[in-house]
Amino acid sequence: MTQQFYVSPEQLMKDRADFARKGIARGRSVVVLTCRDGIAFVAENPSPSLHKLGEIYDRIGFAAVGKYNEFESLRQAGVRYADVRGYSYAREDVTARGLASVYAQSLGSVFTADGKPFEVELAVAEVGKEPYADHLYRLTYDGSIADESNYVVMGGQAEVVNDSLARTWSPDTTFHEAIRVAVRALSATRQPPEGTSGQAAEAVQTAQDPAQGTEVLGAGLLEVAVLDRDPLSTRGTVRAFRRIGTVELDRLLSSTEGD
Repeated sequence: MTQQFYVSPEQLMKDRADFARKGIARGRSVVVLTCRDGIAFVAENPSPSLHKLGEIYDRIGFAAVGKYNEFESLRQAGVRYADVRGYSYAREDVTARGLASVYAQSLGSVFTADGKPFEVELAVAEVGKEPYADHLYRLTYDGSIADESNYVVMGGQAEVVNDSLARTWSPDTTFHEAIRVAVRALSATRQPPEGTSGQAAEAVQTAQDPAQGTEVLGAGLLEVAVLDRDPLSTRGTVRAFRRIGTVELDRLLSSTEGD
């Protein structure tokens, strides 16, 4: 006779939450932060094609951690939602808040009804004409939604990265300065190599942040994008999203002034 065990709904929800959190924590961290020039997205991501960052609409960007196939399907659904709403009504009717609400409903439905929750965490950002008009929304695997201020950290060792940003983030910075702050925060999770000496030690030291004593992530290990606050005057387009290429990023990180 087969013995059956009863699992309470509360225990089932707890098990699903633990499963999703573990999957998200295994991923590499992503930082989204506001600054004077707009909103910067910085992700630890060595893949040149499997993007964690993306454009949703004119002034709206997307960032995610977790399982790529799951958050990519959500990103594509968000693009379709934005296109249809903008075409049916007006482009101004496409907002980060509306998109975040749609994502929250989808994630919540999967978490409660499907056999497995999505192992993802999302950030939806909308850049405003002024810094006070920026919007950052964070969505978790169970459909919970939070209206964040200043910056969002997701995935990996998020607490370590968040502690670093709490000490170094400032709203009155350029994109270059904000990106370097985010990279240093992501690098705070890395320990300096051990057992090096002589010339090898000197070579390692040049690749470290003297302020933290940790290995600094290079451009080849990063994915970076921005939402420009005034793209029409700076680039002649209404689309605020722009990716920062590896060459440009390497030059930015190696310059003390960000030129």
